[in-house]
Amino acid sequence: MDRRIRNLLLLGTAATVMPLWLLAPGRASRRQRAPFQGRNFAHRGLHSRDRQVPENSLEALRLAAKAGYGIELDVQMSRDGQVVVFHDDTLDRVCGVPGRVDSMSYAQLSQLRLCGTEQGIPLLSEVLATVRGRGPLIVELKSGLHNRALCEKTYALLEDYRGEVCVESFNPFIVAWFRFHGRDLLRGQLAMPRRDYLSAGQSALWAVMLSNTLLNFWARPQFIAYKIGRRPPTARLAELLGAMKVGWVSHEPRNEKGRDAVIFEFYKPRLRYK
Repeated sequence: MDRRIRNLLLLGTAATVMPLWLLAPGRASRRQRAPFQGRNFAHRGLHSRDRQVPENSLEALRLAAKAGYGIELDVQMSRDGQVVVFHDDTLDRVCGVPGRVDSMSYAQLSQLRLCGTEQGIPLLSEVLATVRGRGPLIVELKSGLHNRALCEKTYALLEDYRGEVCVESFNPFIVAWFRFHGRDLLRGQLAMPRRDYLSAGQSALWAVMLSNTLLNFWARPQFIAYKIGRRPPTARLAELLGAMKVGWVSHEPRNEKGRDAVIFEFYKPRLRYK
């Protein structure tokens, strides 16, 4: 074969294979997938639109577990290294006070109240003791100043938990930590459109990489949890290559169609749809 033709064939093969390698997800066993397949997950628990039952509160999580739903919740660390269940980096929206979660000790955080109710900020250990395996959990790890410590401490708590659980994060390096250190747990990459990353203050380059799940080669997520709406071709290709399809946040049952799992809020769908 002519050397020029051979080189062109090699270049063509590389151009085809490289995107597949970059975007390919990790492989999930049937056992890992089964507890999450065809399930609806209550976003931050069964919290209410009027905030009388606050998001990520023990009451919201207890109600979701009692109903039999899967549960999605968020974790981050307090200043003294406690794993707390709370979504925002700052406290103003939910607790009505200034300051960052990671700037306060848990003793300080425990004095605050969620949305003006009697509910406080729970520890992950308290949530696990409340849910008691009554529904599968999706634990989202928030990105912060001490990501490795958060991964290690969260994993230690989940290892002792007698229930079905998986992890996810917007930060692909957190997802990658579980690829190398917690392979027994199903892991997922959270993602959203580029404009949402730009609105959140991400650089244009980082927004392109994250919105198109271009760091799959490092994290090898076993599911892609993409914001409901149009997904980019790269994310759809990762799904075709085997990633479970998870959608967030749903506000109507029709979003179950074509998805392996759905994270919902403000309505009560079926427990299972597959």
